[in-house]
Amino acid sequence: MVVIIMHNRSGWWWISVEVLAVALVCFAAGTAYANASSSTNFQVTEMEFGAGSSQQNCSGQYCATATIGEVSANDSASAHMAASFGAVTPDDPLLEMIVEPGVSNLGVLGAEKTATKTSIVRIRSYLSNGYTLQIVGDPPKYQGHTLATPATPTASAMGTEQFALNVVANTVPAVGVAPEQVPSAAISFGEPHASYATPNLFKYTSGDVIALSNSASGQTNYTISMIVNVSNTTPAGHYTSDFSAVVVPTY
Repeated sequence: MVVIIMHNRSGWWWISVEVLAVALVCFAAGTAYANASSSTNFQVTEMEFGAGSSQQNCSGQYCATATIGEVSANDSASAHMAASFGAVTPDDPLLEMIVEPGVSNLGVLGAEKTATKTSIVRIRSYLSNGYTLQIVGDPPKYQGHTLATPATPTASAMGTEQFALNVVANTVPAVGVAPEQVPSAAISFGEPHASYATPNLFKYTSGDVIALSNSASGQTNYTISMIVNVSNTTPAGHYTSDFSAVVVPTY
């Protein structure tokens, strides 16, 4: 478990990162050989698939060693599968998440403005069928009052009590960026869940899946954008929240 604590003028935001399940998938691979192949005029006495060849080709007076060199390192992917090629390919499953503090614009809350906060979550997976990312925790609370949360995607409205988030770039308010695929969308497939994927619409339900990948994926950087609006009837006070970012692999 990795725990990151961020402090701002509105309170403490506590984000814990947990990998809830680990599965091990083992593969065995080796050098492949074939029997002799021949035609009317030519014969191949031995073929090898590997990182080159050490076989010699000889005539009556001369011998030569032929090689194709090392296998090149690169990645390949289709809609549902991804593969990495190189001299060494790890056979251990990997699920990695890093949470970083983003940009905070909370300050002193008021009915005439929308406060915003971002956090960046970086996820990559290997030898799995994908993952889901959830956010778990109660909305900001002061004494007995908890800020209201829209249960469906809703536009930000100054003067109306709201705590909500999404995982895309927004203009009203100007906060967040679209998920970034690293190194490219050719091998990284993470995406926001449909409920959190519409610009300028926000919602929050504790435990919701906010992003996912349906296959093994290179790194996807998600920017989680939180908004806070208060009304003239919202009790004044020091509002605090605890949130957990939980990533779960699928197999």
